[in-house]
Amino acid sequence: MSENFDWLPDLITLGAYDGDWPNYCEAIYAIFHRDFVESKPTYTGKRFALKRHPEYDGKAATFWHLISEGKDEEERTPVMRRCERIAWPKPIIEANGDENVRIWKNRRGRSERILIAVEDFSYVVILDDREDFVLLWTAYYVQYPNQRRRMEREYEEWRAQNEP
Repeated sequence: MSENFDWLPDLITLGAYDGDWPNYCEAIYAIFHRDFVESKPTYTGKRFALKRHPEYDGKAATFWHLISEGKDEEERTPVMRRCERIAWPKPIIEANGDENVRIWKNRRGRSERILIAVEDFSYVVILDDREDFVLLWTAYYVQYPNQRRRMEREYEEWRAQNEP
């Protein structure tokens, strides 16, 4: 069971791989590869893309953004809550319009980002809306209640300004 989200895949834990990080990393990469390389999700009819470079250990930059954190691409640190949820981004993206997700946009610099969060704002997927395609930017577990409340406020404000 996936926390309170029975519509999402089960968590994939490091413990299921006896704490063997290299084996675990390959297993979660295989899920990423299945969901975003072999078959891409669909989102509002736009082409879906990944950030491939810089690659690290033969894996696309987007993969590392989904499972780790840090400003320097070369020194990102894996985060278990991100790793465990590697199978979540695709079904969340494809739940567009479903009651289980909250979708809104915000601006970061010159980029317009699409945020798709589960209903309690504990996990969010971020897409970068380019004109002819969407780029999977990152996804992460929102650990702190104050971060969740801030995200919910941003969603409510966007919705108030953009829905009839």
